[in-house]
Amino acid sequence: MNAIEVIGLGAMNMDHIYGVERTLVDGETPVAEFRLSPGGSAANTIYALAKLGIGTGFIGAVGDDGEGETLVKDLASVGVDGGQIKAKKGAKTGSVLCFSDKRGKRALYVLPGANSLLTGDDVDLAYLSQAKMLHLSSFADEQQLAIQQELMAKIPPSLTVSFAPGSIYAAKGMSALEPIIRRAHILLLNREEAEELTGVDFQTGAQKFLALGCQSVAVTLGQGIRRGKNIATCYLVGGEGEHMIETRRKKKPEGDTIGAGDAFAAGFLYGFLHGKGLVECGHLGDMVARLSTTKIGARAGLPSLAELS
Repeated sequence: MNAIEVIGLGAMNMDHIYGVERTLVDGETPVAEFRLSPGGSAANTIYALAKLGIGTGFIGAVGDDGEGETLVKDLASVGVDGGQIKAKKGAKTGSVLCFSDKRGKRALYVLPGANSLLTGDDVDLAYLSQAKMLHLSSFADEQQLAIQQELMAKIPPSLTVSFAPGSIYAAKGMSALEPIIRRAHILLLNREEAEELTGVDFQTGAQKFLALGCQSVAVTLGQGIRRGKNIATCYLVGGEGEHMIETRRKKKPEGDTIGAGDAFAAGFLYGFLHGKGLVECGHLGDMVARLSTTKIGARAGLPSLAELS
C-alpha cells in the first residue's frame, strides 16, 4: 500500500439511481432503469484519487448491514485504507435516492442513516497527521458539521485542507462554513453553490472566499458558458490569477452527471499533489469529470492513471 497522502472525511452512502426521461417538480414520467452504486462526495473523490495511484484513507460511518459492507469493500478494491471507517451497530447505512435524466439534470434525496452517528471520538488526529491533505465534504446533520468546524483548530498547520461543501452545506450559509473556508487551501464548488453562499455572481463570490483566507477556488460551471466556439466549464482563481477552463464542445453525458463534481475534485487535487499549476489542475479536473459522465453512477467511469494519460 502507498503511504497515505490524502484522507477523506464525509458521508458514505449507497446511491439508488433511477434513470428517467426527465426530472420533475410535479407530474409523472417512466423509469428507464435502476441500479445501486456506491457514493458519498468525499468518498467518491478519495476513490478516484486511489484509482489514479494516490495513497488514500477515509474516515466515515456505515451501518452494520450489507450495504455498509459493500461500501467499505468498494473503497478497498482500489486501495483506500478503510481502517477508520466505523460500522455503527444496529444502524442503516446512509442512502441517496437519485433521479437522473437524459439532459444531464438530476435530483438527489438524502437519507443519512449511520452518517449521523459519526462522533468526534471517531476522528483520530494521529491518523490525520500522517497525511499531506484532508479532503472534506458535507454531512446532512448539524453534529457532523460541528465536528468538522472544531477539527479545523485541532489539525496541524502542515495539513492542507480541501473542501467541497456541496448543496447541503451551501444552503446553511456562509457563517456556518466560515471556520472551514478560512482554513481551506482549496475550495471546490459549483456555480449555484458559490452564488447561494455569497449572494453575488460566482466570480465576485470567489473573491469573497479568497478574502476569508482560502488560497484557491475552483467553480465548476455545469453545462458551461459559451465563449465563441468554446465552452467554459470551470472558473479558477488564486495566487496565479483568474482563468476559465475551456473545451471546444460539451457533449451530453453518455452516462449521467452523478458525482461529476467529485470527479473534478479528484483530477484537480491529483494535479495539485503533483505540483501542477492552477490551470493544469483545472484541465485535469475537467478531464476526469468528463470521463466520469461516460458511465452511470459516480464511480464506474472514473479513469485509471493509464486511461487519464
